[in-house]
Amino acid sequence: MLNNDMTRREELRGMMQQAIKDGDTDAFYQSFDQMIEQIGADIKEDYDAQMTQLREEVDANVLAQRGVRQLTSEERKYYNKLSGAMKSNNPRQALTDTDLILPKTIMDAVFDELQTSHPLLSRIEFLNTTAVTEMIMNTNGYQKAAWGKLCDEIIKEIMSGFDVVNMTLLKLSAFIPVCKATLDLGPEWLDSYVRQILYEALANELEAGIVAGDGNGKPIGMNRQVGDSVTVTGGVYPEKNKISVTDLSTTTVGNLLSLIAVDPNGKPRTVRDLVLIVNPQDYFQKVMPATTLMAPDGSYRNDVLPYPMTVIQSMALERGEAVLGMAYKYFAGTGMAREGRIEYSDECRFLEDERVYLIKLYANGFPMDNNAFLFLDISGLQPASYRVTTVDAPAASADATLADLRIGGLKLNTPFAPGTKTYTATTTNATNTITATPANAGASVDIEVGDAEINNGSAATWTAGENTVTVTVTAADGTTTDTYTVTVTAGE
Repeated sequence: MLNNDMTRREELRGMMQQAIKDGDTDAFYQSFDQMIEQIGADIKEDYDAQMTQLREEVDANVLAQRGVRQLTSEERKYYNKLSGAMKSNNPRQALTDTDLILPKTIMDAVFDELQTSHPLLSRIEFLNTTAVTEMIMNTNGYQKAAWGKLCDEIIKEIMSGFDVVNMTLLKLSAFIPVCKATLDLGPEWLDSYVRQILYEALANELEAGIVAGDGNGKPIGMNRQVGDSVTVTGGVYPEKNKISVTDLSTTTVGNLLSLIAVDPNGKPRTVRDLVLIVNPQDYFQKVMPATTLMAPDGSYRNDVLPYPMTVIQSMALERGEAVLGMAYKYFAGTGMAREGRIEYSDECRFLEDERVYLIKLYANGFPMDNNAFLFLDISGLQPASYRVTTVDAPAASADATLADLRIGGLKLNTPFAPGTKTYTATTTNATNTITATPANAGASVDIEVGDAEINNGSAATWTAGENTVTVTVTAADGTTTDTYTVTVTAGE
C-alpha cells in the first residue's frame, strides 16, 4: 500500500468521524463514498502490482530456462539508467549527471565467464587487489624451519625468503559500440551485450599481456625475464632466450621440466598445473602431429604427452614460439573491486545508428619467478614416430636357492641360511604350515612330506616319530635344482 493512499484513508476517516460528530448525514455519506472509491483503487493497484510481479517472475523463470542471466535489483536499476542516458541527445552529459558506476556483480560475472570459458585465463587465478599497491610474496620457495636457539641469524634467514612486490594496477580500456535499437530490448539483453563485449575485449587483451606483455604499461608476460638481476630498459622486460625443441619425447620433456622443478634459489618444488601455450597454426602444423598417436584399434589419440599438461592455443604468440610453465605461478591482480565507469567517447566513431562508449578497468600481472615458465622455439618440431628397438632377452636365472624356509612356528636346529641344506626340528603339533620363499622370483618350489606332495604355504600333517620334509627348488633356467631337507620329529 502506498503511503499517500494510507494518508488519504486517514483523511477520509477523519471526515467521516467529524460528520458523525456534527450529525451531518450528507457529509458522512459523501466521505463514505470516497472511502469506498479509495479502497477500490487501492485493491486494484495492489492487484496490478501483484500481477506485474507474477508476470515478471514467470518471465524471469522462462528467461532463466533459456540461459538468460538474471539481474540483481542494482543491475536492473543501472541498466535502466544507462539506457536512458544513452538515448538522450547529450550522452556525455547524461552519463556524467547520473554518475553511473558498473556494479561489481556485473564485472564478477564477466570474470567468471573469463575463468570458465577461456582456455588460458581459466588457468590463471585472478586476485582482487582493489587499492593494494604493495604485497609481500614468498620468494624462497621450499623453506624449512631451523632447530636451535633463537638468534638473529635464523631470523635473517627466514626473512630473506620474502619480498615486497609492486602491485600498481594498469588501465585497460575497451570501446563498446551500442546500436541504438539494442537499447529498446530491455535490461537483460543490454546486460548480455555489455558483458559479451567486455568478455571479448578483456579476454584478448589480458591474454596478450599475460603471455607476451613487455611490462611497459602492460603486464609482464610469461615469456619475459624477471628477477632482481634482470635489466629493465625503459620499463621493458627482456624476452627469455628460446630453448630449441625438435621433439616431445619423454627425455626432452623431462629435461624441460627439470628446469621448472627448481626455483631460482635452487630449491626443489612440485611440478603441477602445466600449460603448453602455442600459436593456433603451429598447433595444427607442429604440435598436433608431434602429440598424436594411432592406437592399436586404428583410432588416434591427440595431445599425448609424457607428463600431464594442457595444450592451449593463443594468438599472443608468433609462429614458431611456445611457452611451457606452471599456470598457478602467474600472478594476476584486478582493481577497483572489479567495477568500471562507462563514459561516452569521441575517440572512435562508427555508423550513425551506433554510439560508442568507453569502459576502463584495472589489472596487472607477472610471473612469480623466472623458472616458472620456459620460452621455446618449436619451429623445428618434428611429427611423432614409432621407434622399434630390438632388446636381447636376459639369460634365465640359475639361482635355485631359498631366501627363507619356515615350518609354522617351529624352531630349526640352526637359523635358516640359503647355503645350509639340512635341518631338524621337533613338534607336538598335529600339523604345521610349510612356507618356502625362493631367492629368485622366477624359480619354482615343490614340497613333499614323506611321499605326499603339498602346496607351498599349506599345512603338513605329521605322523608320530620322524617326518622328512623335502623342498626342491628349480631355477628359472629350468635345469638348475637344489634341495633342502628338514627332519621333523613329532611327539606327544
